[in-house]
Amino acid sequence: MPASPSDVRADRADNVLALARLASRRGAVRDMLGWLTRRTGGPAVLVGDTGRVLAGPGGEHDPAVARPAADAAADAAVELHRRGAPSAVLGGGEGPPVHVIALDTDPSTYLAVIGPDDPHCGMLLADAARTLALCWRLEQAERARRRIESAEEHSREAVLHLLMVGSVPAAQRIAGALRPALPAVVQMYVIECPHPRRREIARRIDREAGGAAWIVPCPVRPNHVLALVPPETTGPATAVSDDDPHPPLHESLDLLIVRLVPECRVGVSAAVALRDTPTAYEQAIHALAVARNAPERRAGFGGDVDVTVLAGPEGYLWASELLAPCLGYAPARRADPGPQELLGTLGSWLSFGGAASRHLKIHRNTLAARLRHLDELLGMEVSRSLAAQSAAWLALRLHTAPQAAAARAHAPPGPTATLDTVLGTPAAGTWARFQLRPLEEARPTASLETVRTWLRADARLPAAAAALGISLPGARKRLTRAEDVLGRSLLTAPSAKYELWLAMRALGSL
Repeated sequence: MPASPSDVRADRADNVLALARLASRRGAVRDMLGWLTRRTGGPAVLVGDTGRVLAGPGGEHDPAVARPAADAAADAAVELHRRGAPSAVLGGGEGPPVHVIALDTDPSTYLAVIGPDDPHCGMLLADAARTLALCWRLEQAERARRRIESAEEHSREAVLHLLMVGSVPAAQRIAGALRPALPAVVQMYVIECPHPRRREIARRIDREAGGAAWIVPCPVRPNHVLALVPPETTGPATAVSDDDPHPPLHESLDLLIVRLVPECRVGVSAAVALRDTPTAYEQAIHALAVARNAPERRAGFGGDVDVTVLAGPEGYLWASELLAPCLGYAPARRADPGPQELLGTLGSWLSFGGAASRHLKIHRNTLAARLRHLDELLGMEVSRSLAAQSAAWLALRLHTAPQAAAARAHAPPGPTATLDTVLGTPAAGTWARFQLRPLEEARPTASLETVRTWLRADARLPAAAAALGISLPGARKRLTRAEDVLGRSLLTAPSAKYELWLAMRALGSL
């Protein structure tokens, strides 16, 4: 007995209501195709005008859609597109019939149901096509938005990378196209926050900074957000109270961040020239080490990491001679890293340790191979020895200093300088005593001896704990207190361990 018109209308209303409910869900297209598959008894898929299956009940490239059914749907969609018709029932004969209907999308997309149990499902598919078209356009728009967001994120990361390796003009050209333009003087903010909330927090910081900040999710630390900010940037005006007759107060951006997002810790560098972005990053990391234990959850950098003050002309000459095997290296194959790549790898390794593979975007095995190569070229174990790492760190700093070229040109002739020669000058002694004074004046639990023992153990915490005769957590706690005293990072890269090793070596106490 055929259904009455009222039953048909009621059934259609139920179908439209079910589709509307599915359309409000996340993954609406997949759920609607699944519902249609169950409702019609035949696989329901979306197909492009070239015959590519775009989505099925289990998503794109749905393995639940058998190959013959997918081929039948693809052939039907291509044929309907060729005819320019809005809908048709195609196939039959040896294969199952395919009900196919065009969606209102650009480019053309088709809903196909292969061999449905109900041969009169045209009205159901017409109703579904309208809702599916809207949901498919929304999903495609969301995919495009994510692609654009990812591309911009990678472009911003590339700008930061160029600044970190000293390619300031190239970074400025890219930043000028992306906006905002990079300021001549910057402060670096390193914001430590929960990884799942990183993008949300980055957007909030950008909004509060009025679009003046250059914000990048850190490519090395998954729970860090980096922001280059003009020094004068503040948050929006905030009144003390509603009835306060005085004008609103402007809150500094770091205080605003920790107030709005209590999970954050913020380290802020001093104001530096844009070309000194690597120095600003190290300063902000050192400040973050203090901020982790500070009640206000933020800290600014208050020290000095400029080691070039301890070097005379012979120091710059020593640095060039130590790095000469890298500077003059000629790779045997075009694919092998050249001198600048090797020096970039060395600098990244000294700053980030094993995380340098993420910074350089290379495989960890590639990083290990480059470090072995550097060990051979430099004739010392920069991959393992803190003494070698400290010497290489100082050599890189001196080699890239702005005054290095002029100092090397005017260096007096004489025997080759050594590290002990560089560290044996009165300027080096003054610098070293300044570095170690906070530890000498600190409580015993953050003593100079604890840090010296750790450095003698090549900055390896388990070996230091064993030498001190205390537990691993106890050694970590002592070094954390030393971080607070120094205002510098020790346990998190970039670390102040190289400066401290050099300072103790200069004073003959290591």
